[in-house]
Amino acid sequence: MPPNERAEKQAAAQQAVDILHEIATILNCHLDRRTLSICISMIENGVNPEALANVIKELRKQGQEAQLEAAAASARRR
Repeated sequence: MPPNERAEKQAAAQQAVDILHEIATILNCHLDRRTLSICISMIENGVNPEALANVIKELRKQGQEAQLEAAAASARRR
């Protein structure tokens, strides 16, 4: 692939990520550009978008539960 064509593709991909990040921000998805880019790549490689969304929701839920448990354990030590 010629360097000029590669640069154009990279610029188009960056623009797409920027637009999708703006949409995600408006929708309060709490996805940074890097995470959003990874999600896009996974979907482009065949991952089911709905399944990916469910996994992200579940991971966030588990992360919040772990933070609450850590805070409770820390409070008990005091």
